[in-house]
Amino acid sequence: MPRSTNSVASRARRKKILKQAKGYFGRRKNVWTVAKNAVDKAMLYAYRDRKVNKRNFRSLWITRINAGARINGMSYSQFMGKVKANNIELNRKVLADLAMNYPDAFKAIADKIK
Repeated sequence: MPRSTNSVASRARRKKILKQAKGYFGRRKNVWTVAKNAVDKAMLYAYRDRKVNKRNFRSLWITRINAGARINGMSYSQFMGKVKANNIELNRKVLADLAMNYPDAFKAIADKIK
């Protein structure tokens, strides 16, 4: 009995990958082997960078809080130490937003902990 191949499933699998490669440059978008490698690599980057994204945002928040704290006459580490000591339960995301968009509110927090 001859071996049968499920060409319907194979075609569907290839179409799925080529659909994911839509918008890629050159042969990466329409040649199966090149597109498969490109999509695999893209998925790895996407998985990795979901974690890197969190690091980048935390770094951005720290930079913004530091800038706001220095305007109010203290360093980032002094500011965060005093925030924790005074039991102010605002996370870095909120503090960074206050420092950036509501400097008066951030100044009020800084004055309270001095």
